[in-house]
Amino acid sequence: MDTIQIKDKKFAVSITEQEILREVTRVANEINRDLAGKNPLFLSVLNGSFMFTADLMKRITIPCEISFVKLASYQGVSSTGVIKEVIGINEDLTDRTIVIVEDIVDTGLTMQRLLENIGTRNPKEIHIASLLVKPDKLKVALNIEYAAMNIPNDFIVGYGLDYDGFGRNYPDIYTVVE
Repeated sequence: MDTIQIKDKKFAVSITEQEILREVTRVANEINRDLAGKNPLFLSVLNGSFMFTADLMKRITIPCEISFVKLASYQGVSSTGVIKEVIGINEDLTDRTIVIVEDIVDTGLTMQRLLENIGTRNPKEIHIASLLVKPDKLKVALNIEYAAMNIPNDFIVGYGLDYDGFGRNYPDIYTVVE
């Protein structure tokens, strides 16, 4: 499908599933190389990162663990500015290597909040793996070591990303058509 309709908005394909999986494989290879021997704990940020996490984990070949955290900061097409932790972290993070797996980093405020939260739990090191980064929208400095792709400041859906809960199921990423 070249275009899709979700609610009141039309979207066109901007990144194909093949392009996404090529970059996910590259990120996994970098993590496998960099974190070998560290038994990292991957913390997947739900709901948006579920597809990225699944495809990434299929390509991780080093011993590791995975858990999930759910934060909310979006409503419709824009951030509410209020970040709520919905599902917390139950694991002991003391002296652990943590890899936060995120679908998209735009302002960076959600990631900053999560880093602050995790930092209070005495991890050995924290890494960020994000499928997408919007560098022009970042409001805080973040060290995103494992970024699959940088994208412009457009509203997108698909591959786990949604518009009011819809569109997560598409294997490609679509950009809103004005």
